[in-house]
Amino acid sequence: MVLVRDGGLDPFSGALHVFRSKRADRVRIVWWDGSGVCLYSKTLEDHSFCWSAISAARMRLDHAQLMALLAGLDWKIRPARVRRPLSTG
Repeated sequence: MVLVRDGGLDPFSGALHVFRSKRADRVRIVWWDGSGVCLYSKTLEDHSFCWSAISAARMRLDHAQLMALLAGLDWKIRPARVRRPLSTG
């Protein structure tokens, strides 16, 4: 798993901390539920999780993005290319 330093975040805030393996085929989520630390782990057998390039910056995901990530889908938001219509009517 990728080693991540705390970076000043409160580990008891209830936020989810998501980590991936080097090959990006495993993901682990750690969070504090008020009574203890919880761990969720998932492995994709045929594919890898869609992940941004590794950087020092933190990423924030909304609920829909997290669910897409865990489903093995491409969760990154890209602007849609809209083509100009050739004709109207």
